[in-house]
Order: sequence, then structure tokens, then C-alpha cells
Amino acid sequence: MDDAQDIIATAHDMADAARAAILPLFRSAGLAADNKYTKGFDPVTEADRAAERAMREVLAERRPNDSILGEEYGRTEGSSGLTWILDPIDGTRAFICGAPSWGVLIGLSDGSDIIYGIIDQPYIGERFEGGLGVSRLVSAAGERPLAVRQGVDLANATLMTTFPEVGTEAEAAAFKRVSQQVRLTRYGLDCYAYALLALGQIDLVIEAGLQSYDIAGPMAVVQAAGGIVTDWQGGPVLEGGQVVAAASPLLHKAALELLNG
Repeated sequence: MDDAQDIIATAHDMADAARAAILPLFRSAGLAADNKYTKGFDPVTEADRAAERAMREVLAERRPNDSILGEEYGRTEGSSGLTWILDPIDGTRAFICGAPSWGVLIGLSDGSDIIYGIIDQPYIGERFEGGLGVSRLVSAAGERPLAVRQGVDLANATLMTTFPEVGTEAEAAAFKRVSQQVRLTRYGLDCYAYALLALGQIDLVIEAGLQSYDIAGPMAVVQAAGGIVTDWQGGPVLEGGQVVAAASPLLHKAALELLNG
């Protein structure tokens, strides 16, 4: 794209702005968590809202013609054909517990596909980036390329998901069929699991009940690192729902077969 460098620079400015808004509130005393649900618990904090406002301010200044879809403030229409898909804190439950497995998610869609994304973990200072010719992790240790792990079969794979319940009873049963076949299953890392997949540390992420802002940024990062991200039937997943991310076609095929019985 002609403005790829401006897109990348804008995304980093957004991630920096979100970091500045969030970090003073992380592990702070007295941070309130409101519940979005009337039944169950889906927390939102001022850190979520402040981070999305900060990112929207960057876009208003740098790219006012782009559309925005954010978890906290919804959709703002633009005219460029590009849409920024924002999750200011993916993993708010982890955030309010003080666990550093949450992240800021930034994705960019051209209307048909995700073309660029960031997973940023402000507290430990790790930024995973993918798309528009870029695939890298930048941290205090420096910069390194992202690449998914190859040559691992299902029996030796590591699988991650956020909630042990996964979704409905049927979805949980489908997940269990995969989990019973892998070497190791771990829970609870939210978006950071996708970052670890792109880094070559794990092999599969399977989730259900996601929204577009949950998967847009992670999908871009994983795909740029050589991974595969689809729904449980192997179709597009930019709108959310059931998600399987795999390091290789072999693992992806094996996971789909088990998920679909």
C-alpha cells in the first residue's frame, strides 16, 4: 500500500498512547471495575476507556478518514475504505487481578481482510507486530523476527485457550477432543497466547465466542508469522466467533477434524 509506512507509524503512536493511558492505572489501588453484564461478569475499567479514547485521538489527528470499530465506543464511519479495529485491553479480567497477560489490540481491515495488526503488552514492554511486510517482536531485549514453529505433530503440540469452559457445552466438548490429543494444554492468557504462537513457543490456540476486536490484531500477527487463523470450519473469522489458530497446515487440519467430530 502507498501509505503503509504512515499506517505503521500511526499504529505505533496509538499503541504508545494506550500504554501511557493504561500503565498508571495497572495494579493501582481503588480502580473500579464496572460489569457490562446483568448476568455473569464482564468487567470494564477506566483504563479500558482511557486507552481507547487515546487511540481515537491519534487517529483523529493522523488519519481522520479511516473508520474505527472499538470495543468501548463502537463504530465511527470513515471514507477511506480502511477500518481500525481496537480492543484497548484484551483480558480485563487479568488486568484487574494484576496479571500481565492482557494486551492492547490494534487491527486494520481493508474491508475484506485484515492487513496489519499489533499485540502490545505495556507492562512487560513487548510489542508484537505483523502485516504490510513486517513480522517482529520489539522489546527491551531488542528486535527479533516472528515465525511460527514448524515440524510439530498434534501429539507433541502445545494448545492454549483463555477459559477452560471455552464456550457452550458442545464447544467445550469439541475443544476437549483436541486437548486430549495434544502434549500440553494451558489456560488463561487471552491475546498473549496468539503472541506466543507467532513467536514459535506454542502450536495451537482454540477459542469460541470472540468479537471482531478480539481477533483482528492477533490474526494479523499470527498470519504474518506464517500461521493459519480460521473459524472452526476453516472459513473467514474476522467477524469473530469460533477461532482456531495453528502453526502449520498439518496442525490446522488435525484440529478442524477433531473440532467437527
